[in-house]
Amino acid sequence: MKIRTPAAATAGITEPLRMLSVAELPTTSGTFRAIGFTPDENGNEHLALVRGPVRRAARVPVRIHSECLTGDVLGSLRCDCREQLQASLRALAAEPVGVLLYLRQEGRGIGLANKIRAYALQDRGYDTVDANHALGFGDDERDYRVGAEMLRALGVRSVRLMTNNPRKLEGLRRYGVTIAGRIPVITPPTRFNASYLLTKQSRAGHWLGLEPAPAAPSNAEIAREVIPGPDGAADISSTPEVPPEPRANRAAG
Repeated sequence: MKIRTPAAATAGITEPLRMLSVAELPTTSGTFRAIGFTPDENGNEHLALVRGPVRRAARVPVRIHSECLTGDVLGSLRCDCREQLQASLRALAAEPVGVLLYLRQEGRGIGLANKIRAYALQDRGYDTVDANHALGFGDDERDYRVGAEMLRALGVRSVRLMTNNPRKLEGLRRYGVTIAGRIPVITPPTRFNASYLLTKQSRAGHWLGLEPAPAAPSNAEIAREVIPGPDGAADISSTPEVPPEPRANRAAG
């Protein structure tokens, strides 16, 4: 039986997200500006980590990372989420400009409790896709409207998306984000997540390079919108200013 996490009292509110707060955030990977936003219609608060001046910048490296408490925080070995997050932060810290959006879409959008229910089914032999279907969900319930709104608020004109997931490219295009290219985020499989990664590749179309693997499109093909998406995706350069970095910390950004 499908069980949805109850929506917050703000459900039904669809005003565009706005930036609320900015602070320097030193991490083990490097120093970022952490930018908090107004809650979305479900009351979820999303976070942007920003490197350098991204307003009106084109071809900005962007990682959109969906929350994974079990992996990101607890170090679960069932998935590759923590490894992808850390690899993305290290890569962005080495760039003059870049953005990581941390979206509160736990369990590919089904919520934490339902993710644990899906894990229980996987322990009985279901793969990650069939487990979601058995609970009444699609294999990926995430939506990237919030991510697109955050990029608009930041003023990013076009992105080089750090992803292995074609649906993420399609999802952002659907909301008017200009995709200029793709940066793979490949992490080596382990004995704990190898089956999970093979399922993502074979059944969800992720470009992971595992054998046997279909060829991923080139950046030129992605920029020409060979991957399905609406024609003439809107440029998102007409956006409000990003709050400036604190004067004392600008050199660290």
